[in-house]
Parts: sequence; C-alpha cells; structure tokens
Amino acid sequence: MGAPPYKMSFSTGGLCLTESLTVAALHQHNESWNETLTRALTDGAMHLPKAASNRRSLREIVNRLQTLSEADIAYLVTDADRADAQALLWLSACRAYRFVREFATEVLQDRYIAYQMDVPLEAFDTLFEAKAEWHPELSGLSASTRSKLRQVLFRMMREAGILSSDNHILPAFLSTKVRMLIEETAPQDLDVFPGLMRGAA
Repeated sequence: MGAPPYKMSFSTGGLCLTESLTVAALHQHNESWNETLTRALTDGAMHLPKAASNRRSLREIVNRLQTLSEADIAYLVTDADRADAQALLWLSACRAYRFVREFATEVLQDRYIAYQMDVPLEAFDTLFEAKAEWHPELSGLSASTRSKLRQVLFRMMREAGILSSDNHILPAFLSTKVRMLIEETAPQDLDVFPGLMRGAA
C-alpha cells in the first residue's frame, strides 16, 4: 500500500491549542467527528470574524483530532497539563499531514541527531522541493501558499515547544502517560519528537 497523498490544508492558525481543547471536550464517546464538527459549528466553539473561516478552522482542528485514539482524547480533555496537550496536538498534526510528519522526522530529528540545532526557513523549502519533484499536489501550489504553509508550520512547532523563538530545536520531554499512550498504539510516532525515537530509553 502506497503512502497517502499530501494534504496541505494546515494554512491557518498554528497548533490551535485552546480551540482544539474546546472541540475535544465537545466530542462524545462513539460519536463521529462529523457530528462533533456540526455541534461545534452550532455551539460556536470558535469566535472568528467570518463564518467561512470558522468552518475552515474547525474542519482543520477536527481533521487533526480524529487521528487520536479515544484514550488520547479522554486524557487530553480530563488530565493533560499544557505540555502534554502540546505534545498530543503536535502528534495529531503529524498524523494528519504527511508533510508535517516528514519535516519532523527528516529535518528536525535528523538535524538533532547531527547536533545541528538550528532550523533555517530554507529547510522547509529544501524538503518541499524534494517532495514536489514526485508529487503534483505539491508542485501545483503557488509561491504564496507555500510561504504561508512554511509560516504556519514554524509557528506550530514553536507553539508545540519543540522549536525556540529563534528557530533552534528543543529536545522533547514526554510525560510517562503520553509516552505510554503513543507506545500502545503507534510507537513509531515517537520519531516526530526531537530526541525521542522508538526503542530509545
């Protein structure tokens, strides 16, 4: 089975911590995420100036949250502190978007291992161009969209606490509970956290 196509719809906001917690709290056990989205729109979970932006942003959040397990969501809503919430939401973005995951594993993780802690903006362009050679869904994006995606991804990484304000990699420290949740469902996902990899202590 081939790799999934690139979906590049993470062009608004950033990690969306507060909004994601609100939507996650609305989600009910055994409810579809489409039903959660409908209620979030009805209940006004977000207060954005335009209805279209409201719907687009909520769809983005739901697209990420639905990659988490029921156990992940339950912990996120009831017991997670800010650091745990940041970790789970970064994980959800990496699961939802192939490019975000590949940036985490092929740029952040590789640079961390090589002790190259700075992440220049050009690192995004280098990876993007390499992937675009083989994927028309990337090569067809405009320069302005690409610039916006780069801006949002760097903002997301800063808000997740894995990149400093001056674009240096910050090693990830997962709580025992978050690490256990990841290892129970997809231990390979530890790779998206700088300094952590499956099988590492």
